[in-house]
Amino acid sequence: MKRTFLLLCIFCMIASVNSQQTVKSPEPFGPLPTQKQIDWQEMEFYAFVHFSLNTFTNKEWGYGDESPELFNPTSLDVRQWAKVVKESGMKGIILVAKHHDGFCLWPSAYTERSVKNSPWKNGKGDLVKELAAACKEYNLKLGLYLSPWDRNRADYGKQEYVTYFRNQLKELLTNYGDVFEMWFDGANGGDGYYGGANETRKINTLEYYNWDETYKLIYKLAPKTLVWGVGPSEARWIGNEEGHAGKTNWSLLRQKDELAGKVHYTEFMSGHEDGEKWVPGEADVSIRPGWFYHTVEDDKVRPLDEMVDIYYESIGRNATLLLNLPVDKRGLIHENDQTRLKELVSTIKEDFKTELLAKSKVKADNFRGNSNEFAAKNVTDQKNNSYWATDDTVKTTSIVFEFNKPTPLNRIVLQEYIKLGQRVKAFNVEAKVDGNWKTVANETTIGYKRILRIERVTASALKINITDSKASIVISNIQAFNAPTFVRMPEIQRDKSGNITMKSEDGNAVYYTVDGSKPTKKSTLYKGEFQYNKAVEIKAVAINTSEDINSAIKTSKYGASKENWKVVSVSSGDLNSANRIIDGNPNSDWSFGGDSNKLPQEIIIDMGSVLNINGFTYMPHQVGNNLNLISNYEFYTSLDNQKWTLQSQSEFSNIKNNPIEQVKTFKKDDARYIRFIAKSAVGKGSTVSIAEINVIETL
Repeated sequence: MKRTFLLLCIFCMIASVNSQQTVKSPEPFGPLPTQKQIDWQEMEFYAFVHFSLNTFTNKEWGYGDESPELFNPTSLDVRQWAKVVKESGMKGIILVAKHHDGFCLWPSAYTERSVKNSPWKNGKGDLVKELAAACKEYNLKLGLYLSPWDRNRADYGKQEYVTYFRNQLKELLTNYGDVFEMWFDGANGGDGYYGGANETRKINTLEYYNWDETYKLIYKLAPKTLVWGVGPSEARWIGNEEGHAGKTNWSLLRQKDELAGKVHYTEFMSGHEDGEKWVPGEADVSIRPGWFYHTVEDDKVRPLDEMVDIYYESIGRNATLLLNLPVDKRGLIHENDQTRLKELVSTIKEDFKTELLAKSKVKADNFRGNSNEFAAKNVTDQKNNSYWATDDTVKTTSIVFEFNKPTPLNRIVLQEYIKLGQRVKAFNVEAKVDGNWKTVANETTIGYKRILRIERVTASALKINITDSKASIVISNIQAFNAPTFVRMPEIQRDKSGNITMKSEDGNAVYYTVDGSKPTKKSTLYKGEFQYNKAVEIKAVAINTSEDINSAIKTSKYGASKENWKVVSVSSGDLNSANRIIDGNPNSDWSFGGDSNKLPQEIIIDMGSVLNINGFTYMPHQVGNNLNLISNYEFYTSLDNQKWTLQSQSEFSNIKNNPIEQVKTFKKDDARYIRFIAKSAVGKGSTVSIAEINVIETL
């Protein structure tokens, strides 16, 4: 009898094992990533470097007529770049090898417009080669940007230029080792120098370059290279230059429609749920307002608050983050940029210091075939190739993590096993607080990685409810963390009359200074609106008094207040409402021009007294999709509204994709009147808009 019972137990055990062995893995669903795309997404965070002739001409887009002899960095050190990037947790560097002005950072055999005709290293230097070596030394991947547009080439717009463009691709992809990403800008065709022909050349971006053939060339030369940008690319622009993806972000794209011109770039933020191709998003953003280095932006490095938001709204929303570092005239990453990077790295490291779910008890409503191979515990084992999966028919389910004791948490990380496709359409998160379940998040897509920032809760259990999915659920990783309290910087505003207001979140105390010194608890406590009419640099800090935690320092610079400013004349538009451009409110705007008042159009402003100025700023309209942006301008000053001096004329480069405050500087001069001329508009429009005009006053 005992022997019979023992044999029966052994038979049941064998049957159970065999049953588990026969449970099939989930079938792939929908478009799938290639291994190249998976490797790329796993990089998560990498650097962009803009450094070229524009660095020395103080431009964003060179016109194509600048001399190569202007390129002359005094202390160029690509190893410094690589060291900074590595210490910041980034995995690679994409170098702008040639921007729109056509200047090449390598000694191309196909043009004289390159480093070989610059003073740098007596024309014997090769910046791409040096950076490739530095990346190898610091175990970073090298990527390259090659502008399809060239404002210098006389043959741009002709077939001969496409041959030139491909020849340069061959040089870059065969002479410098592996290139992880080839980056093609979408700016193509427009005005330029074109070998001396100052004119506008129009092309059909999708047809002119014959992207299918260009891509075949790339893949033949460099099969490991992922191609980003225009054409049938393997990764997409996220649709803005602000560094954030949509809360809903599919790694899929209707690329056939895109190539047919049927997809607006704003759709790139979220991708397409019904996309036929896997084309994940890359969020690109500069650490400063501009992409190239400008001295005037040394104090305009993005604040820590904004950098942290960018991290969570890019990597935390199923995108990669490409962060631009504008190398300065020395050839170095500026100290201010390094400081901000160190602050960002420190913050992110602290946010994800201790994982909380690894020691919890995990259970799920369903796991595939009741097989341990697909059990709920797989989401906490920190292995890339294990996952929790449900039966084929199960598209809604829950997974619960029970703690040994109530545990505070405010960050949640989720990852799908994307080798089998992106599936989850909607989910929510519940926390068990004092015995009751409380919903703490309602979200849509997950994809490669989704990071949630929630209000801190002290929970005895955490529940993830998948409420909608395209197919059976396949989740590789779920984590939770308790990040330190992050105190945001206070907001500072000053109106036309010089009235200053400050605001902080959650009633945090604000302390400030007006003499440029660092604010502390010993500084002036903000108690309400006050007036300061003179030019001033205000520094303020918010302090969470309950936890004694400070924010980063907020700095705001102002010239003399505008209470005496007056719009004297406008060439069109309503004069009575034109004061919106000098009211100190960037959210109000004013328009002029139009079908019956063709550009150029001008406005004259009396500043009420003589000021010593060395620049001006133009704030474009900030709300909506049709911003009526000005692309080219002229700026004059006068002491008497009669005799005018032209101080600056140029273009607001890249304003279409980056509609931020435009800063232009010139030599110091005394002025009472300013005259601003809008010469042309983005997209050849006839109406243009201004939110605010300011001058840069010498302090």
